[in-house]
Amino acid sequence: MIDIAKLRENPEAVKENMKKKFQHDRLHLVDKAIELDQKYRETLTKASELRALRNKLSKEIGQFMREGKKDLAELDKKKVNEMAQTLKDLELKEVELSPQLKEVMMKIPNFIDDSVPVGKDDSENVEIQKYGDPVVPEYEIPYHADIITKLSGLDKDASGRTSGNGFYYLMGDIARLSSAMLSYARDFMIDKGFTYCIPPFMIRSDVVTGVMSFEEMDAMMYKIEGEDLYLIGTSEHSMIGKFKDQIVKETDLPITLTSYSPCFRKEVGAHGIEERGIYRVHQFEKQEMVVLCKPEDAMEWYDKMWSYTVELFRSLDIPVRTLECCSGDLADLKVKSCDVEAWSPRQKKYFEVGSCSTLGDAQARRLGIRTKGDKGTYYVATLNNTVLASTRALIAFIENNYNEDGSIRIPKVLRPYMGGKEIIK
Repeated sequence: MIDIAKLRENPEAVKENMKKKFQHDRLHLVDKAIELDQKYRETLTKASELRALRNKLSKEIGQFMREGKKDLAELDKKKVNEMAQTLKDLELKEVELSPQLKEVMMKIPNFIDDSVPVGKDDSENVEIQKYGDPVVPEYEIPYHADIITKLSGLDKDASGRTSGNGFYYLMGDIARLSSAMLSYARDFMIDKGFTYCIPPFMIRSDVVTGVMSFEEMDAMMYKIEGEDLYLIGTSEHSMIGKFKDQIVKETDLPITLTSYSPCFRKEVGAHGIEERGIYRVHQFEKQEMVVLCKPEDAMEWYDKMWSYTVELFRSLDIPVRTLECCSGDLADLKVKSCDVEAWSPRQKKYFEVGSCSTLGDAQARRLGIRTKGDKGTYYVATLNNTVLASTRALIAFIENNYNEDGSIRIPKVLRPYMGGKEIIK
C-alpha cells in the first residue's frame, strides 16, 4: 500500500505507474481513492470542529452556572444537545469511509523501481547473468519422476489415494536428499549471519492481507474451515507478520532472518498441477530469507540476498541464471524482483527455483511495522528471497548430478548431511 500523501500530491504519477504494469482497467481506483479521501478528511475536519465547539460551550456552561447566568447556560446546553446527533452522524460516516478508503488503497499497486524493465508478462523478463556452464551431457537424462521412481524414492500413486493430485511421497535416499538440501541451506544462511526461525504454519486473515494482494491470496491460500486461519504459502508470510503493529528499535536494523516451513499452495492458474512429477505441487518445504531494514538500505540488501541463492546453487554444482522481472510480472506490493533459474540439462533450458523481492514499505505500511530514530517514526522496508524450495531444487540437483548409469552424485558440501554418502544408486 502506497503512502496516500503521494497519491494526493501526484495522482498522475500513480496512474502512470499503473500503466507501466498494464493495469489500465484499474486506473479508476486512483480517482475513487481521491474522492473517498476528500470525503473522509472533510468528515474528520467537521467532526473535529464540532468537538472543539462542544468543548468550548461546555466550559461556557460551567462558567455561566458559576456566575448565576442560568439562561445563557441553558442556551448553550441546547446548542450542545442539537450538535450531538450531527456529531454522531459524522462519527458513523468516519467509520464507514475509513475501511472503504483502505480497501481501494490496498488495490493500488506499489511504485516500481525506475530500473524495472517495462513488459506485459513473464515472457518479457530480462536475463541478467548466467553462473556456471549450462552443460548437456552426451547421454540422455530421463524425466525427474522416472529417475526418482527407479531409485525407489517417489510414490505418486499412494499420495493420489491419500490426498489427490498435487501431492507425493518421497522415500529412502531421495527423501534424505531433500532434507539434506534443506539442512544445508539452513546452515548456509546461518553462516551468512541470519537468525534461524521456525514460524507458525497458519496465520490470520489480517496478516495475509498485510503481506500480499487480494488476487494473490485467492490464487494461493488454503483457508481453514470455520477458523480465521490460512495455511501459509511461504514462511515470509509468518515472518513479516511477526512484527505486526510493532515499533522495532532502529539500532536493531537490519533484522535478518532465515526460516524453514512447509508451504501450501492452491496453484490456481493456467499452469495446472503436474500429475507425474513434483515441479508444481500443492505442498513442499522451503528455506526462506527475510530482511527488515531502513528504506535507504533496501537495494543493497536486495543484491546481497539473490546473490546468496546463486552462491548456494553453485555450491551444489547447479548452473543458474538471474532474470529481471518486468513491470507486468511484478505482484502489486513489489518494487523490484528477480528470479533465480536453474539449468535443466534434460529440457535444455532454465526453470525458476527462487525469487527475490524488495517491497519498499508496502507490507510495513499495511501491517503497521515501524521504527523510531533521529528522523522520527517511519515505516521499515521489507525484503524476501527463496533460499531453497525443496521440490524444484531437488529436480535441479538430480538432473545436474545425474550419471549415465542412473546414479546421482553427491557434491562434497552435501555429504556431511547424507552420512558421508558420495553417490545414490
